[in-house]
Amino acid sequence: MASAEIGTPVVSPPLPHRDRKAWGVVILLFAFFTLNFADKAAVGLASQQIRHDLGLSAGDFGLVGSAFFWLFAVGAVGLSAMRWISTKWAAAILMFTWVASMLPLAVPTTFGVLLVSRIVLGFFEGPTHALCQSVVADRFPKEKRAFAGSIVNAGSSVGPLISAPALTWVIVSHSWNAAFVVLIAVGIVWLVVWLCYVERQPLRKRPAAEEVEADPNGHIDVPFLRLLRLPSFWGLSLMSFAGYLITSLKVAWLPAFLGEGLGYSPTTVGWLVTLPYATAIVVLVASGYLSGRFLARGWSSRAARGYFSGALIVFAGLSMIAFTSVGPGTLQLVLVICTFSINSVAFSVAFAGASDFLPQRQRAAFFGCVIGFYSLAGIIAPYALGLIVQAGPTASAGYANGFLVVGIAICACAVVGARLLNPEAARRALETETAMRRAS
Repeated sequence: MASAEIGTPVVSPPLPHRDRKAWGVVILLFAFFTLNFADKAAVGLASQQIRHDLGLSAGDFGLVGSAFFWLFAVGAVGLSAMRWISTKWAAAILMFTWVASMLPLAVPTTFGVLLVSRIVLGFFEGPTHALCQSVVADRFPKEKRAFAGSIVNAGSSVGPLISAPALTWVIVSHSWNAAFVVLIAVGIVWLVVWLCYVERQPLRKRPAAEEVEADPNGHIDVPFLRLLRLPSFWGLSLMSFAGYLITSLKVAWLPAFLGEGLGYSPTTVGWLVTLPYATAIVVLVASGYLSGRFLARGWSSRAARGYFSGALIVFAGLSMIAFTSVGPGTLQLVLVICTFSINSVAFSVAFAGASDFLPQRQRAAFFGCVIGFYSLAGIIAPYALGLIVQAGPTASAGYANGFLVVGIAICACAVVGARLLNPEAARRALETETAMRRAS
């Protein structure tokens, strides 16, 4: 097994399987994320039709938004820990369950069926992000991980960006059920392409010995629970929690806010909702590239990953607080775009920082635990905002009150999280403990 002096940075050597297909796999994972978030956007875009057809209040619809996350954490932790499944078949299984979970929504249904469908979908979608980030970390050196991870995560913005006008047209012209028929069909196409493109892999993962040797953190050997006591675990979790407060409200409530809160027509909302997603693509790719450049120029991982991500998320929180206090118009729309376009930085740049100190064999499970923690934001935020909107004297006042509270929480979590995320310190602590365990 590779060894390293304690505290000495290890340069990632080129892994044998980091071949020319690596970027093709990144593009397919990007498409995977695109579909995942197109599905989330579909529920938000169809909010008025769903509420009308099923007779739902704002609180009921908020419950639908949060139901997706009820078992999200269980799936993220439980399924991510199943490291014996190869990445090819793990992704295929997740896409198959994604398609199957949406089938009941392709026809007229009831509130109960809608709720159960979202709960099941959330369970199987929970490990998606951990799987994708683990694949990226395995195939790319640390200087390129943030950039490659940002491209994958850009699917979270491209999905709604592409689907918003297209699915809005399907919903307005046909029905909200028809939108899910379209998503199911595209998901099946992705599954076929993935199985044909990715190199042959058995269902059971059998990592080659040379891959283990090439892992720059392969010499670290501590119990998994020790990783969860690292300050960096909680720093990454808090920053991701802050980012997911924004994400969950963006997919569940942004279209309704633009319509009910700001008074735009459904067709206009279908186009306006694309603006934060379009901006997010630029922010994600640029932040991933800049983080890699900062590392190349000698910045610490703590600064290039933690402080950089934290500053961007704080800016998003401040923008959310600001747009609750200004009147409708261009300035408010710009602040809304700023708020809802920066949230995914924690899921690419900050996650790349965790890969800098994690052994390859423990990445997926570690990421799954982080996702399990930040998914609590998805349970809390959509439902809480729905209740606040319902209790407000007007829809506009209710949205303003809700977003003000969330904005303050985002800033607090991002500041504390950025302070705690320190990949260099985490790596030194794990190396010291490894040495002590071997000496005893």
